[in-house]
Amino acid sequence: MTARLDSEFLDDVGLGALPEEAKGDLLQRIYSELDERVGERLTRGMSDEMLDEFGHFVERDEPDEDRWFSENLPYYAGSEDFRRFEEANPGLGGLDVKSQYGAMKWLQLHRPDYPQVVFSVLDELRDILRDNREFILTEINRGVTVTVTALLVLGSWEGGGI
Repeated sequence: MTARLDSEFLDDVGLGALPEEAKGDLLQRIYSELDERVGERLTRGMSDEMLDEFGHFVERDEPDEDRWFSENLPYYAGSEDFRRFEEANPGLGGLDVKSQYGAMKWLQLHRPDYPQVVFSVLDELRDILRDNREFILTEINRGVTVTVTALLVLGSWEGGGI
């Protein structure tokens, strides 16, 4: 199974028949939900110190990021790994690329289970969407916005959908 959120993902959950605009809107909503749920799972059990340290990357706090890099990856800027990361993210510049790279490295160091958490949450979202595809298609075809429909289906975190 893929970890990408794209038209193929929507085909997989039975929502490939949505209009293109609705597909884009729904994919954005799914990505936001994935991000929120993964973040919540990853932060469970983290100390305040760990949350603060990771928060420097989220908030793009350059002085604290620089301190973390100097203590943990002092030669990151010249590394092949960083160069590949920059090339893979051409839309990011300066502080954004450094912050995202730092967040990725921080997660690799402190939460090596990050990829498994992403796949697990994505599988849960995939199941919720599959189970509710008829409702989603009906509501969107009735003119209910993708955001409202997605919130109805995905908004029930503990309940697993509607």
